[in-house]
Amino acid sequence: MFKENAAHGTTADRYSRRRILRLAGAGLTMTALGAGLTGCEDDLSAGGEGSIPPPRTASPSAGTGTEDGQAPAPLWTKSTSAQTYGDNDELVAVDGVVIASGDPLAALEGTTGGTRWSLAGGAVPGAPLLLGAGTLYLASGKYDGNVVGYAPATGKETWRSHLGKEYRQPRPVAVDEQQVYVIAEILEADNSSRTNVIAALNSRTGKVVWKEQRDLGTQQNGVHAAVRGRYLVYTDFKKNLTVRDTATGRQVWTQKTTKTSYGPFAVHEDLVIVPQGQRLQAFALADGTEKWSVEAGQFTTFSEPAVLDGVLYIADSGRTLRAIEPATGKSVWQSTSLKKSGGQVPRQFVRVGSTLYGATDLDEKGGVHAFDAKSGELRWTFNDKSGDYHAWLVATDGRHVFALHGKKLHALPAA
Repeated sequence: MFKENAAHGTTADRYSRRRILRLAGAGLTMTALGAGLTGCEDDLSAGGEGSIPPPRTASPSAGTGTEDGQAPAPLWTKSTSAQTYGDNDELVAVDGVVIASGDPLAALEGTTGGTRWSLAGGAVPGAPLLLGAGTLYLASGKYDGNVVGYAPATGKETWRSHLGKEYRQPRPVAVDEQQVYVIAEILEADNSSRTNVIAALNSRTGKVVWKEQRDLGTQQNGVHAAVRGRYLVYTDFKKNLTVRDTATGRQVWTQKTTKTSYGPFAVHEDLVIVPQGQRLQAFALADGTEKWSVEAGQFTTFSEPAVLDGVLYIADSGRTLRAIEPATGKSVWQSTSLKKSGGQVPRQFVRVGSTLYGATDLDEKGGVHAFDAKSGELRWTFNDKSGDYHAWLVATDGRHVFALHGKKLHALPAA
């Protein structure tokens, strides 16, 4: 059995309570969840008041907003049951619906905002909504040890798996065409847990394909994962970057990162691309060798990256937005448009046509930015002016850009 290196990693040099809130969320019980949110809301709420612009019936062309550079008004706005912590996989758009993690789990019509289906106890707050092979995979909101698959268009259950009674709270972290990958606590005789397991479940039968115990000191929370061909790659709070063989679970390689990774990384072809404070590094999936790196400016750190339409987009704390060739690390363009506007740094991206949309963590001068994908020029910023302390999330179905802020879900016209 192969295991990750044990670690006693320290906390990151710079982070916000908001980031820790969302990353710790999946490990909380419902009782603790309510208490934690109440305390943090008192600390973090911006306390502002505002109104949501009225819906519009006509979509502007090319995602450019209004003629004076203002953001387009939403096509519709709905109150939701969302319970999110700001991770990118808590809002998804697929099969004509948009779904935000919450209880009840509800799928809204992308065109109208009407409820297509609703499922009580459908999702664990903070756990990802994973899409693969036409199925939405969730950790069971009933906390019964099940991982469940649903048809996104109808909400009908299509798949179910149970890792075993000796494991607690299995959470899916990645999915491909054949398997669902989960992490779960290993229960001790006294019902406590000191270790956890990573496992692969067959996405047709639900049977366990393989399972590997992780090292003492690793955690089941704070894991971000992705699958590329034969490789399952993931990061965690303990500064581990690990790659496993998807067929056997065998550890291919693992290494320490220089900084704790609190957010998603990117994969492109045979590379995994990880922000490490002031450096953005690309490693070969096959053996972990560094292939290229990019340095941010002095005293600046990189945010989360995304590879969209073959281009790597990433912002830094100095408010420079970059487009990079993911295979080589070469610059396509750099934009200081965001710095000039004083806008907040985006940490999640989606792209539709010639427009790149970026969602920010902080609310003031943040929200959803729309950039020219070919130059990085800022076109407009949408903000509902609610002052809600939650991070913004974005998703797209190619026709709309869905912007979630707290419990308000807005549908904006896409390019």
